[in-house]
Amino acid sequence: MNQGLIAAMAEAGVTAESLAGQVGVDPKTAARWANPGRTPRSRHRADVARVLSRDVADLWPEVMTRREPVWFRPWVDIEREAVTLRAFELAWIPGLLQTEAYARATLAGGVLAADKVAELAEARISRQAILTRNGGPLLVAVLDAGTLSRRVGDDRALMAAQLTHLLAYAERGTIQLHIVPADAPSYPGLDGPFTIADMPDGTRVAHVDSPARAQILDQPADLVTLERRWERIRGEALPRGRSLEFLREAAASWT
Repeated sequence: MNQGLIAAMAEAGVTAESLAGQVGVDPKTAARWANPGRTPRSRHRADVARVLSRDVADLWPEVMTRREPVWFRPWVDIEREAVTLRAFELAWIPGLLQTEAYARATLAGGVLAADKVAELAEARISRQAILTRNGGPLLVAVLDAGTLSRRVGDDRALMAAQLTHLLAYAERGTIQLHIVPADAPSYPGLDGPFTIADMPDGTRVAHVDSPARAQILDQPADLVTLERRWERIRGEALPRGRSLEFLREAAASWT
């Protein structure tokens, strides 16, 4: 039996039936999750972890077998420990805020085999558990408006679902979303995406996006440069309330 899941349910006072209602599955399905080898789909794992205030890794350790690329693993470890994440994205919805379908579509455009696409998408979605756990990080995400209007995949419904998902996350108290509108002048973010992580001990680490390796920066001079860039980008972005309005309109445009 999955003793970790059973113990977490007991501690939270949750039954298979009540869990099923909160996650949106049949009670028999939820009950089977306690059996060995019965692992929910990634979106259900994230929902269960949220309901029980646990990490996915605590409930299903086997799914946390490292599936992300080796070069990206150091940054995933930093994400799990961070108290604040400040992320700027120029071309894509941030991985921490993607739906599984959107993640698969971003990966499927390359030369990867279907099973590898599924594996990497699964790893990306699993990272999102940090956003719903107790004591998870504050995520401040700034997106260029192009991320909301650029179609990913062949189905408009995929983008509608992704933006609806993004809006649901953006309305959480632990997530602040800001949009740089399309009519903004040239700004430093056009140089590329990056993330700054504030760690529990007060130190900061940054990740500069690269398709080949994780460029993790911890030198003061590099961090000062990124901090200055972050402030200038935030200066071009809409306030949170107007950004949410912008996102609602963008989501409606895909339906």
